[in-house]
Parts: sequence; structure tokens; C-alpha cells
Amino acid sequence: MPQSTPTELVSPTAQSAVVDSTLSAEGYKKSLSGRQVTMIAMGGAIGVGLFMGAGGRLASTGPALIFSYAIAGVIAYLLMRALGELIMYRQTSGSFVSYAGEMFGKKGAYLSGWMYFINWAMTGIAELIAIGLYFQFFFPNVPVELSAVAALLLLVGVNLMSVKAFGEFEFWASCLKVGAIVIFLAVGTFMVVTNAQVGDGNASVNNLFAAEGGMFPKGALVMILVLNAVIFAYNGIELVGITAGEMQDPAKEVPKAIRAVVFRIVVFYVGSVTLLAMLLPSDQYVAGTSPFVTVFGQMGLGWMGDVMNMIVITAALSSCNSGLYSIGRIFRTMANNGHAPEWLTRMSKSHVPYAAILAIGAVYLVGILLNIWLGGSHAFDLALNSASIGVIFTWGAIFASQIALRHKKGKVSSLPAPGGTWSSWAGLIALLAITVLIGFDTMTSKTGEVFHLGLWTLATIPFFALVLWLGWQKVKHNEPKSELFC
Repeated sequence: MPQSTPTELVSPTAQSAVVDSTLSAEGYKKSLSGRQVTMIAMGGAIGVGLFMGAGGRLASTGPALIFSYAIAGVIAYLLMRALGELIMYRQTSGSFVSYAGEMFGKKGAYLSGWMYFINWAMTGIAELIAIGLYFQFFFPNVPVELSAVAALLLLVGVNLMSVKAFGEFEFWASCLKVGAIVIFLAVGTFMVVTNAQVGDGNASVNNLFAAEGGMFPKGALVMILVLNAVIFAYNGIELVGITAGEMQDPAKEVPKAIRAVVFRIVVFYVGSVTLLAMLLPSDQYVAGTSPFVTVFGQMGLGWMGDVMNMIVITAALSSCNSGLYSIGRIFRTMANNGHAPEWLTRMSKSHVPYAAILAIGAVYLVGILLNIWLGGSHAFDLALNSASIGVIFTWGAIFASQIALRHKKGKVSSLPAPGGTWSSWAGLIALLAITVLIGFDTMTSKTGEVFHLGLWTLATIPFFALVLWLGWQKVKHNEPKSELFC
């Protein structure tokens, strides 16, 4: 799609952006500093997937989960290098939606935008409810929904203030999460080296092979089948693309964040899971309980379990905060493209897309209230698992856009992906394989009933396709308000 020049703009917000160098062309305040960008990029992918979800996956997969996180880490690395090439070609808060629009036309922007909405709509609701559940650990008489709504109001308030307020919140939340993992890695390594006692056993490399079958007590295939959930744990790593439009110095900060973040996140994920498997045999972890809490509980350090529960709440708050921020910017881009209601383009005096943020906040509120009705049924688990479809589509859109950029314009970015288009093709093939693997995902209830969650998740794809097709028929003739958002 051709780039517009400043003289072509008709939007007052965009016109002021040309005059004011502190504003991006899309009207956003360029307030995010280097330290904020680095921690946002790092902390965006460190959430309840590690602090809470790793325990259940260790129990169901065994130490082989280490390889699952490593494989997912390779895919995440390829993704970030593809995204880095796109960002350094053109910085925009519309990120992959804008790139998909430029490379594949209006339909590409429409599909990538609404699939990203599905991703964060499901994810944000789940994390808010997780906050409510973990809050009950300290205040058991407080209803889950009340805590979740209070958390939502806090996060909406932060996002409505300014992008600087969002960045500062994320910086300190990410510092807390990263600091906790670094301390755990140091302490855990010391315990393994000294063969310290943990529960009835000892921390040791031998715990990796203690069960029958060694590192693969459930079989090698399970290591592959669990990739769906592991990929979901890396959700949010693409956030750096959306923040590029509000960075003070994207030309300097983007390459630094892209190169450093993936390595550090893989170290945190793979390192943490490896140590967890060494500290305790994998069958001693349980779903629904933070594996870190399990370890400290076995060590008799209950107070550390309390601290980790607070960090889990912080992780969920941080991740949901990122969701509000990112989908708020994407929503506004979609509205400017004519693919969402026009009122979502409204900006506050502090250059925040308040209408889009309030809209996703309302979706989260409805989801929290629906949780009361759904109760303990599989419907909510199905909704959460469906979010992984949105993650896979978003990542696929980024890989596909990088491939299209190379074919259409050649090597025009100052941060080219290693391997050119071959690395993105490898990423797309891996995502396709993971989509197929979703069909084998199951859940076992406390009564022993097996629910084929993966098959039901795949069955939602035709439903999403129908809804998106109907929506496209309604908006396909709409013209964008400005080509800057395309």
C-alpha cells in the first residue's frame, strides 16, 4: 500500500502530529523510554503461563517439558526477528495489522486485527479471573468476581492516564517478575549443586530421570502435543511491535530489544522449568498451583509461597495490562481502516485511545460476569484454549508479512531476519503443525472424565470463520480514514 505524505492528511490529530515532533504520525505520544521498552518486551511474555501453568504441564508431561519450552523458544526467536525486520522497515502502533494491510490488502488487516482481538479477549478475561482466584489465597471471603472487577478498574485507570503511566506500571511489574525468576534461578542452582533437601528428597539432576521412562515418563509424543499450551505461554512477546509507535527512539531501542529479549525469555522459561524438574520429581507438581509455591512449600518456607502468590497476581495484572494497551491500539487502527466502529478512533487530550480501551474493558467485564454463569463447566476452558488460535494466527500473520515484504521490496529493513524468508517459512510450518496438534489436547476432570478439549477447540474455527466472513461482507467497502493506519 503506498505511503501517504504529511500533506495528504486530513485528520486534525494527524496534522498536529506533523507539527509536534513528540507525536507519532498516528497521533500517539512518543513517551516510552529505552528501559521501559526493554522491560515491557521482556515482561509481556512472562505471565501466568510460567508462574502458574508450568506446574500442571510438568505433572502431565514430565521433565520433557524442558524440550517443549526450548522448541517454542526457537519459534519465538524466529518470530521476533521477522517482527524486527518489519518494525525497522516502518514503525507503527498498528504493528502486524498495518503490515498485513500493506502486504495483503484490506482483508489481511481485517483478519489479523480481529483474530488478535479474539486472542486478548479470551486471555484477558482468564487472567482477571486468575487474579480473583489468587486473591482469595489472602482473603478467602472476597468473591472472585469482585477482585477481578477491582483489578480491571485499576488497569483501565492506568491505561487511560497516559502511555507513560502504562510504561511505568509495566516497568516495575516486569522488574518484579524478572527479579523473582532471577532469584529463583540463583537459589535453585545453588540447591541443586549442594544437593539440598527438598521435601522427602534432595535437589539433584537425578530427578530428571527419577520416574520410569526417564525424562519422558509420559512418552516422547506428549512433549510435542503440549506445544500448543507452551506457545500460548509466550503470548505477548509481539508487544514490542505495538510499542514501536510510541517509543522515544525506535531506531535505537527496537534492535536492542529484539536481540536481547528472546534470549533472556528463553533462559527464564527453559532455565526455570529445568530447575523445577531438578528440585522435585515432576509428579509432585499439580495443576492449578504455582510450581514455585509447591517447591517452597516442600522446603517448609510457607512465607515464600505467599510471596510467590503475590508475584503470580502481579504477573497476571501485568499481562492483562499489556492486553488492554495492545488491543486498544489495534482497535483504533482497525477503526481507522473502517474495520471497526468509527467511535473507537477517539483520542484523549493525553493522546490515549480511550474509546478503544474502554471498549475492551467492557468486554472483559462481560467475561468476568459470564464466569459466574459458566461456573466450573468446560465452556470457560474451551474459550481460553480458543485464544491459542488467535496467538497462532497473529504469529502467522507476522511471518507471512515478512515473507511478503522481502518478495515485494527486497532487503529494505535495517534489521533483516537471519535466513531471509526461510526462517519465516520454518515458523509458519511449525505453527501449522501446532494447530494440528491442538486436536489431540484433552482434559481430565477430578472424576476421571476425559474431555476432548482440542477437538472442540478446532471445531470453533469454522464458527470464527463464519463470523469473520459475515463481518467482512459488512465492512469490505469501507475506506480507511488515513493510509497511515493501513
